[in-house]
Amino acid sequence: MSAMVKNSFDSLKYFELIREATLKLAKGKDYQKAVDIFFNCWKHKGVVFTMGCGGSASTATHFAADLAKTTRVEGKPMFKAVSLVDNIPLVSAWTNDFGWGSIFTGQLESWLNKDDILVGFSVHGGSGQWQAGKWSQNLVAAMELAKKRKAKIIGFSGFNGGVIKKMADVCLVVPINSEVYGTPV
Repeated sequence: MSAMVKNSFDSLKYFELIREATLKLAKGKDYQKAVDIFFNCWKHKGVVFTMGCGGSASTATHFAADLAKTTRVEGKPMFKAVSLVDNIPLVSAWTNDFGWGSIFTGQLESWLNKDDILVGFSVHGGSGQWQAGKWSQNLVAAMELAKKRKAKIIGFSGFNGGVIKKMADVCLVVPINSEVYGTPV
């Protein structure tokens, strides 16, 4: 299912399509695969690193916070979750010294290992392009590092999933194309 929402008058249709797509995802094998990857990370005391740009950065932050806080079970270790977009001085230092493309790889270089998960949020999955060039190339670079380190990669995307869908171990795609709302995930 892929649908195009063209104006704000279609907003009810948009949210209904999102609901339907989300329910379908929750019943699919990719959803269960993602759950299994998260469980394995938790079991091996790995860290979940989240990342995204623009509105997806706020989704990455929220996801890390929810994962660290709401998965708490009495007597069990908690998830370790870190959002790579939250440390503004560090992000701006990497950007200033090495360019925007380094903001995630620079941070992950000293931390990421095989028991960890890198979770990327991207509306277009790194497949679009605009004035500054290809979108989300910093996410793609971080995923390349994760592959080298044998960490697992989980993607969340809209549209067709883009590059992130191709690189991730599992990518949950909400196939909604929207000119009005940017973040279907």
